[in-house]
Amino acid sequence: MAGAGPGPRYAGLARGPGARSGASTVTNGGLGASAAGSAARARKTVRERTRLRRNDDATERGCMTRLRLALLFLSVLPSFRRLSAQSHVDGLALRFSSMTAVTGLEQAMGDSLFALLPGSTRDRAGNITLTLGQGAPKRLLTCPLDEVGYVVGNILPDGYLLLRRVGGGGGARLAYQLFDQQLEGERVTVFGARGAVPGVVAVRSTHLTRGRGGPGSPDPVFTVDNAYVDIGASSAADVQRLGIALLAPVSLAKQPHLYGDRLLAAPAAGRRAACAALATAAPSRPSVRGTVVIAFTTQSLYFANAGLETVTRLLGPFDETKIVSLPVKYQDTAVETVELRAADALVKDLVSWMEGR
Repeated sequence: MAGAGPGPRYAGLARGPGARSGASTVTNGGLGASAAGSAARARKTVRERTRLRRNDDATERGCMTRLRLALLFLSVLPSFRRLSAQSHVDGLALRFSSMTAVTGLEQAMGDSLFALLPGSTRDRAGNITLTLGQGAPKRLLTCPLDEVGYVVGNILPDGYLLLRRVGGGGGARLAYQLFDQQLEGERVTVFGARGAVPGVVAVRSTHLTRGRGGPGSPDPVFTVDNAYVDIGASSAADVQRLGIALLAPVSLAKQPHLYGDRLLAAPAAGRRAACAALATAAPSRPSVRGTVVIAFTTQSLYFANAGLETVTRLLGPFDETKIVSLPVKYQDTAVETVELRAADALVKDLVSWMEGR
């Protein structure tokens, strides 16, 4: 009897809540599924919030990156413009210095400028002109193209060429003996009908020329009459087959050299850099005051400065004329040197002059 007492009293509790007890009838398994669903929804919510937060962070970083890039671009834009202008002037100066424009034979350089400047015209003298603006005052801005050089003066039976100097007799400057002395032993280029032909100027025999002036007299100075040009021909017929005839232009071999802090060394480097500055200023289309005629003139090293005279007669008269130039070192030598920084400043000065400022 004693062992059976507690059993009936707690039997209902062991079976769990009844249907009418008012207690929840959810089983243990149902409770686990509900909790798992809540946890899954919570994890999904956390993932969604994390994704949105990451998107917001990425958007913010993208905006900041674009802002930094915009500020960087605005900060370097003036420098980029200056660099572009410098590069343009440097490139043109180097290009022009590589070209030959012996006085009266400036055709090739004129062709280059004619193609470079839309709206330009060429007269019968070979001048390249570009007219900007209209009305008064009428002003002329000019840069001479030509250089002191040589032409073939004679063709010898053994194929050697003799030279004659052209240019250098005008009011701009006079050629001198030292200019011709540069030829001895140097490489030259002869421009024939079939293209450029390389050559070299022979060197006189030291043993045969020394002391010819007599005791106490200096040795004779090399002149253009002593220049014998060897182009590899062995007869006059060979010379003709190369397309070379009398009056073919001849110049020192052009090898422009950039060195130091934007220094350019080349024959006639000053004129070439000045024309490069004018060719840079002209296409900028400044708001000119009145009419400005830009002229790249030929034959400036003859006595009458024929190219400038032609422009004045055809398009003048002018209220003011400005001839573009730059200071140089070692003038009229094979290493005439010009500062391209000065060419940059010249571009600004030319634009200001055209605008009447």
